[in-house]
Amino acid sequence: MKICRFIDPETQRPRFGVVEGVGVYALRGDLSETPLSVEDSNPVVALADAHLLTPVAPSKIVCVGRNYKEHAAELGNAMPEEPLLFLKPPSAIIGDGEAIELPPQSQRVEHEGELGVVIGRRARRLGDDEDPLSYILGYTCLNDVTARDLQRKDVQFTRGKSFDTFCPVGPFVVTGLDPSDLLVETRVEGELRQSGRTSAMAFPVPFLVRYISHVLTLEPGDLIATGTPAGVGPLLPGQTVEVSVEGVGTLRNKVKAAGS
Repeated sequence: MKICRFIDPETQRPRFGVVEGVGVYALRGDLSETPLSVEDSNPVVALADAHLLTPVAPSKIVCVGRNYKEHAAELGNAMPEEPLLFLKPPSAIIGDGEAIELPPQSQRVEHEGELGVVIGRRARRLGDDEDPLSYILGYTCLNDVTARDLQRKDVQFTRGKSFDTFCPVGPFVVTGLDPSDLLVETRVEGELRQSGRTSAMAFPVPFLVRYISHVLTLEPGDLIATGTPAGVGPLLPGQTVEVSVEGVGTLRNKVKAAGS
C-alpha cells in the first residue's frame, strides 16, 4: 500500500489516501485506524491533479546518529554503545518537490539520505514478547539535512538539525516492506553521493523501535530517521538532491539560499 496525504478537492482539508495506479483513494479515519481501508471504490482525485502534502504529520521526529560505522568514521566519531538519539522539530518537514533553504547562519549544509520509519500505533515500553515491526505503519525516504559547521560548533545537535526545511520526507509511505536489507542512495545533480544497505546498521529497525519506546512514547504518525550511510556532502544553491529507498521511490528537492 502506497499512502499519501492530500488536499480533498471537495472539503479543501488534508486527509490520508492511497495511491493506486493513476488515482488517489481516500482512507477511512487516520493512520491509527487498523486495518487501513479505503473509503470508496472510486478515486477522490486523479494522481496527476492531486495536491499532495508531506505524507506524514508527526508529533515528533526521532533521529538516530552514527548508526552506520562508515559514516561515523568519515566524521571522525566513535561508534556509540547505544543508539544516539536526537530530535528534529515537525516544523523542519517539507515534502517531495519543495525546496531546502540554506540558512545564512551556516556555511556548510550537508545531505543525509536515510530510511524513514513511520509508526502505525502507540508504542510505549515494548516488552520482549512484542514484535516492534507490528507497530510500524510503513517506510519512507528522508533527508536529515544538517548544518555541519553549526553541529560541530554547538556540540549538541539541535540548531544544526532543526532549521525550517531541514527534514524532507516522502514522496509516499509504503507498507509491507522488510526493512532489514534495503538500498538507500543519495544523488546530487545526478551524481551518486551515498549508497548503503540497511543491513549495515549498527542498530536495526526493530531494535530502534523497542529502544525508543522505552525512552518516549511513539504515537501513530511519528517518524524515526534511522541514520545515514557514508558519503555525506555539501549542498549548494541551485542543486537538486535525491534520496532513494528501495521499494519506496525517490524524494527530490531543490536547494536554494534562504529568502531567494
